[in-house]
Amino acid sequence: MKKIIVALVLVVMGAFSANAYQVMSSKELGKNDAKNQNVVVKCTTDLGKLSNRTCSLRRYVKCSGTGVNKKCNGWQGWRDLRNPEKQYSDWKTAANECCRSMGLR
Repeated sequence: MKKIIVALVLVVMGAFSANAYQVMSSKELGKNDAKNQNVVVKCTTDLGKLSNRTCSLRRYVKCSGTGVNKKCNGWQGWRDLRNPEKQYSDWKTAANECCRSMGLR
């Protein structure tokens, strides 16, 4: 019986600590000298309901040349547009931090 209760507590704790958001849009823009990728996510509440609060995330790459001679210098880190000075290695980490900063997940 104790094992069942412990297992249920762990499941409930995991459900409330998990990151949850819904991707609203994902786009890549630009062709020639620069490109950017944009992701917009809608955060969820602690109870798992969809919030009306969103996070906009973006990363850039600068390119030179055209056609087969086109060279890009590598993507910069992902940025939360509300707090652009901080960079993240992937958009999911940026989304988690953005939602958490608003008291959501």
